[in-house]
Amino acid sequence: MTALELSAAMQAKKIGVAEVLQAQFTRVEQSQCNAFLALAKERAFARAHEIQAKIDAGEVLSPLMGVPIAIKDNISTKDIATTCASKMLQSYVPVFSATAVEHLEHAGMIVLGKLNMDEFAMGGSSETGHFGAVRNPWNVDCVAGGSSGGSAAAVAAGDVPLTLGSDTGGSIRQPCAFCGTTGIKPTYGAVSRYGLVAYASSLDQIGPIGRDINDCAALLEIISAACDNDNTYVMQQPFCFDRSDCQGMRIGLPRNYFASGIADDVKQSVLAAAREFEAAGAHIEEFDMPLMDEMIQAYYVIACAEASSNLSRYDGLKYGYRSDETGDLQTLYKVSRSEGLGLEVKRRIMLGSFVLSSGYYDAYYKKALQVRALIKQAYDELFARFDMILSPVAPTTAYKLGENVDDPMTMYMGDIYTVSVNLAGLPAVSLPCGFDKQGLPVGLQLIGNAFDEAKLVAAARAYQRRTDFHTKLAGGAQ
Repeated sequence: MTALELSAAMQAKKIGVAEVLQAQFTRVEQSQCNAFLALAKERAFARAHEIQAKIDAGEVLSPLMGVPIAIKDNISTKDIATTCASKMLQSYVPVFSATAVEHLEHAGMIVLGKLNMDEFAMGGSSETGHFGAVRNPWNVDCVAGGSSGGSAAAVAAGDVPLTLGSDTGGSIRQPCAFCGTTGIKPTYGAVSRYGLVAYASSLDQIGPIGRDINDCAALLEIISAACDNDNTYVMQQPFCFDRSDCQGMRIGLPRNYFASGIADDVKQSVLAAAREFEAAGAHIEEFDMPLMDEMIQAYYVIACAEASSNLSRYDGLKYGYRSDETGDLQTLYKVSRSEGLGLEVKRRIMLGSFVLSSGYYDAYYKKALQVRALIKQAYDELFARFDMILSPVAPTTAYKLGENVDDPMTMYMGDIYTVSVNLAGLPAVSLPCGFDKQGLPVGLQLIGNAFDEAKLVAAARAYQRRTDFHTKLAGGAQ
């Protein structure tokens, strides 16, 4: 069952909340994906009894009432460890929950636990975390994508119906593509970031991952509700998704995304999806995406610069890991950060510190900001022509564990189709659209104008009514 179907069954008293919860915990404990870092069983069952009492009393909190959910481990959860998959925060237990988590709990959802990821969300394969790599449930020798690899893998394996992830440069969409799940990266400012441990504050956004677009849309309606603690949150009211067709929509297809560097299986699957949209009543038109060669460079300069600033708080003193080595204050800083942070995080901090340093700020960071403005301008011009843009999520399907660990540039180039969305603050949806010759999922993305999530959800619904890729779970799990 989908999450919405599961909630309907519980609210109709065809199945008990605790019964559902026990089944999910059993699946998690048998999983080989290493998707979970922490389980909150006692807390979850106590919550299940509360929700069951409300159902028995006839209360309806939301269409997802009673549904189990798991949370990416960089999203704060009160009394449940939030480690960001880092040794630096391995003992950190927050005293508050993120606004998005509070919203879903008010809607009657039940938090099962926390999900594995790339350390501090820095990576594209969920291999950089301190607690081991996430494995793709379609092939446990392959990566699950990153940084929200645990969030996508848990849904694909049937361990949990819905999860929360975060997306800084593709971290919801790429794992969804690799694991065959559906995900939404909302417009910047549409969902509160309060309680999200910052990687790059002007790029990060929390979003839902589920089996299909209806589940994701229902969760996005919940988490897009009001927040008084985040000045970047700008919604006047939560989303409400009621349209479900793409009749007459103008969809742009960037031909230079398919020119070179893309696997043939990915190319053919996305082009076949374009034909499905056309058959559903949309108008497809090819164009050349501007500034494609500058997107990756601008993104990594800006993201790493913000990361070097945000992660300076982890100094071995205020909270987090502190080295046992004694010495002066400078030594404590140096050794605690050297021991507490992983290689990829240190690489990005060093890069960010470099581009912000005296003599290099204008040459790198300022120029990257100028390119970012040009990318946003280019999208504004494109959305005067199109309702949305259809593209691949990643140039390949999931690759083998360890294949790109020592080759960061290859990993970074895997973000070529996703980072511009974050630079421009736009929404995007990731949908499964096929399989490669090895049986691994292929994903497409639909990119919309700011706060045009309703159009994206409508088009995604139309596509998923015509296809069944979203109904398939790894290993035939139900």
